[in-house]
Amino acid sequence: MTVSQGAGALDTPSAQTLGGALTYTTSDPSLKAGGRVGQTFGSYNAFRTFGRVDSGVLNSTGTRFYAAYARTDQDMWKGFGDQQEQQANFKLVQPVGDRGKITAIFDYSNFAQYNYMGLTKNIWQKMGRNATYLKPNYALSKQYAGYAQNGGVPSNLEGILSNDEIGDYAYDGTQTQRNYLSAITGEFQIFPNVTSKTIAYAHVSSGDYSGSNPFLVSPTSGVPMALETGHPDVQRIGFTQNFSIHTHGNDIQTGIWYENDAFNYPMRMYEDGVDAAHNSKSDFKASQAATWYSDSFNTNTFQFYLQDTYHIIPGMTVSAGFKSMLQDTHGGTKLDNSAKYSNWGTYYSHPADGSMTAADAFLPHFNFDYHFQRHHEVYFDIAENMRAYDYGQQSSSGTVWGGLGSAANSAQSVFNSNKNTLRPERTWNYVVGYRYNSKMLTASADFYHTDYYNRLATVTSGSTGNTYGAVANVGRETMNGADVMAAIRPVHGLEISNSFSWNNAVYEGSIPDGGSMLSLKGKHQVYYPKFMYKANLTYTWHRAMFNFNATYTSRRAMTYTNDQYIPSYWTSNLNGSYNFGKVGFAQNIKTTFGITNLFNKNYIGGVYGAASVSGDDNANLYVAAPRMFFGSVSAQF
Repeated sequence: MTVSQGAGALDTPSAQTLGGALTYTTSDPSLKAGGRVGQTFGSYNAFRTFGRVDSGVLNSTGTRFYAAYARTDQDMWKGFGDQQEQQANFKLVQPVGDRGKITAIFDYSNFAQYNYMGLTKNIWQKMGRNATYLKPNYALSKQYAGYAQNGGVPSNLEGILSNDEIGDYAYDGTQTQRNYLSAITGEFQIFPNVTSKTIAYAHVSSGDYSGSNPFLVSPTSGVPMALETGHPDVQRIGFTQNFSIHTHGNDIQTGIWYENDAFNYPMRMYEDGVDAAHNSKSDFKASQAATWYSDSFNTNTFQFYLQDTYHIIPGMTVSAGFKSMLQDTHGGTKLDNSAKYSNWGTYYSHPADGSMTAADAFLPHFNFDYHFQRHHEVYFDIAENMRAYDYGQQSSSGTVWGGLGSAANSAQSVFNSNKNTLRPERTWNYVVGYRYNSKMLTASADFYHTDYYNRLATVTSGSTGNTYGAVANVGRETMNGADVMAAIRPVHGLEISNSFSWNNAVYEGSIPDGGSMLSLKGKHQVYYPKFMYKANLTYTWHRAMFNFNATYTSRRAMTYTNDQYIPSYWTSNLNGSYNFGKVGFAQNIKTTFGITNLFNKNYIGGVYGAASVSGDDNANLYVAAPRMFFGSVSAQF
């Protein structure tokens, strides 16, 4: 794993990054034939099996490969169902003399899972952490759907939940996804001081994202709900070409990235029966469904970068460079049958179609780094970044194509208006830091400042009685922050570390709200904690290891007006392991044991979806899992 210093990850092939980047590289096949196996067991019938076989060197040219497989299965910790995943990985390395190597990979994954229901803050507080989908109680699901469509709440929930929150309860929600990724990489030293790295890749993904919709009607059975399933199909193909040139005191890096992305998303409806719902994980025959709408997008992305790192004196470097980026996306609604299927109770589905382009020829990056007196390092970093426009299916929020307009003010008219006024989000990032590293102490401190421009937000706009969804430029946002970390190693095998982060991200502009402009000046960024603290203790004694860590996350604003907050929380984990070494033909036989959420804290761990302007009527909060236990045994041979 490599981490970019600062926010200028010029060589990262991404059009969505406004900051730094993490890059992961898989291990190459072993030179010696062998393998690895591992088995994990845990709470809620958790079960994970892993195996990998390495061929070792097969011939005089050095050909070698590995093949790996993993299966993971665990019951839901609340509600009905389980989550399963299968994964297979293959990697082949073919050396080409002493000039380089060719690497080929093929990766496959398939997961099928029941989902956890998104909650409002009120549902979580009043109904508890175990509030989730109603499956397998089909009768209660139909009853709740009736209230959702006709108003009111069950008598036992009066004064506890609102009618909107009754509508948040559904029978179930599931998703399946299949991914196939293949790539060929060529790494060669084409001249004594010039190396080349070329990657060509292709990715195919398909899935079924299902959820019971209590605002539809199954026309044949008359049940006041139906299964709504999106069937996304993604095809990506692209390549990167990078060169590294070493000359005198300069390390020059340059490269290009191109990708074409095709995205299709038909949304279909399947009838629920009188006595049972449609299977939400299978039986998705288009001939037995009604296609509500269908979306299609095509995106072309091009990026070029150039960077030079100059070694001024030993330990002191200065880097300067830039990247150019162009992304053009065209598409949107290709089919809308809302009127045709009115007997299903279809409602406004926000159809919009058109193109959006994000482009900038010069996004600079500058970095200075100085290692001095063996243990010390200082650095500063300046970078400008741009984020291209996100896209997704038309009824979702958070993109310039999704969730726009209303029946009285069409999504297409809102999109056309946005096209003339919206600009891509961009940032200027400034970082200055210091690090110290010795045998007994590692410490670091940094301060950063970020200026956001053209901050985009999904909002409700329009005058009273004619409100509609829109994407608005809420103006500037400023962020100031600091990170401090220290790790001490007072005795052999013991390390105690503490880190503290402070971040003050506030909006500077205004947001449309019901036909007027609402000032956000001084309001904190949604979903972003202001303080985080982490303590970590690790002790290694011979072949045994013990670890305890605790993390504090401060409260997070969940609305743009900051009138509602997600509470702060502490969470802790405990881990231990013992390596038995070589036993017979097996090596590194290792056992591990872990406890997550050690003190069984009840807290909101995740958020998914766009934030509201104000109020607590947004079911996009997810409760973290309770305390769980895991144990595993692994070995190499």
